[in-house]
Amino acid sequence: MIQARFDLCYPSFELHAELRVFAHGVIALFGPSGSGKTTLLRCIAGLEPAAKGELQVKDEVWQSGANFLPVHRRPLGYVFQEASLFPHLSVRQNLEYGMKRIPPEQRKVHLEQVVEWLGLNKLIGRDSPAGLSGGERQRVAIARALLTSPRLLLMDEPLSALDAASKRDIMPYLERLHGELEIPVIYVSHALDEVARLADQLVLMERGRVIASGALNEMLGRLDLPTAHLDDAGAVIEASVAEHDEKYHLTRLDFPGGSLWVSKVERAIGNTVRARVLARDVSIATAAPHGSSIANILAARIAEIRDEGQDRVSLRLNAGSGCVLLSRITRRSRDQLGLAVGMEVFAQVKSVALIA
Repeated sequence: MIQARFDLCYPSFELHAELRVFAHGVIALFGPSGSGKTTLLRCIAGLEPAAKGELQVKDEVWQSGANFLPVHRRPLGYVFQEASLFPHLSVRQNLEYGMKRIPPEQRKVHLEQVVEWLGLNKLIGRDSPAGLSGGERQRVAIARALLTSPRLLLMDEPLSALDAASKRDIMPYLERLHGELEIPVIYVSHALDEVARLADQLVLMERGRVIASGALNEMLGRLDLPTAHLDDAGAVIEASVAEHDEKYHLTRLDFPGGSLWVSKVERAIGNTVRARVLARDVSIATAAPHGSSIANILAARIAEIRDEGQDRVSLRLNAGSGCVLLSRITRRSRDQLGLAVGMEVFAQVKSVALIA
């Protein structure tokens, strides 16, 4: 586990945060600007010595009472919003700077590995980082952090300074790291689409406090949390590639709650993928639809209904075997259909996005 408790007071902001998460995969700190995500990350890094509290990473105590492990002794890597590369060093020398901090016998991550993981083969020979694009610079910065062989990797909104094209370019590399790394990653973001693609665990922050944490699928399926009220609220489904329909260029994804057809994906049968279904793309029928152009129709039970403003409601649907979907419909539709908790319905999924 990673267990932390921090109290830090500024004139205009206070952090009182408690954190307890599994020390594996990607742990996303999510919340609006000013909620304390970066401050909590800096406390974990040891960059806020005024913060009082405790921090234990697996079996190592990094902070407790008067015992404060300074930042240079904490075995972590830190990736900032802006890629802070050394302009007077070549790309290779920037990478080696991180690696040289670690004695050879303690290196668990090697140069050849990160060059492959982050697609740096064509960049490593550059004499200077000056000509790199924003996405390329950030990939080099991530590689440099990994070459310190950290036991924990901290990433503070690493995509926020990039334009849309650069974000699209770098995201596959982050997804690859997600599959390759055994190092836990704490990833700060205020973009729900990034979190849905990368995270295994989700920590929600608001006004300097952790308000909820847990597995990504479980958290995104809760109507009592702020994520359910966002425009892009929705569920994430872990599924396996079951069939390719070459004639219609489609792929069938199987998951415990049923099957979904999506545009053909270049993945082998049996591969695990992650799909996202937005609440606004799920409509409700009380009887099995016939003659519909919607290909994805799932039997489900209404588990919860909550008002969403004056004209809409949100529904949490159980589609079987622990699979949760969200649906956002008008209050009028709810009343006309007579929807109530416990009813068996059919969820019509108008769109599915394959995100990983």
